[in-house]
Amino acid sequence: MAALARAEQDPFQKAEYERLSLSYLRLAEQADRNSQNDVVWFDPLIDKPTTQRQVQQQQQPQPKEGKSGDKSNVS
Repeated sequence: MAALARAEQDPFQKAEYERLSLSYLRLAEQADRNSQNDVVWFDPLIDKPTTQRQVQQQQQPQPKEGKSGDKSNVS
């Protein structure tokens, strides 16, 4: 990119090539710095914990039966 900037005759295009070449240099420096880091990023929507909690079901209370043992107390 720097070579293209030096060869360019149009000042606007030359400036654009220079900015682009500087951007590539900054990106390369950032890649070098980041390659030295050992950072792991987990996406909470994709990377879920390996252990799952067991969901306990609550037992619904049963209706009490009448004195004679049947559920219908019709008089």
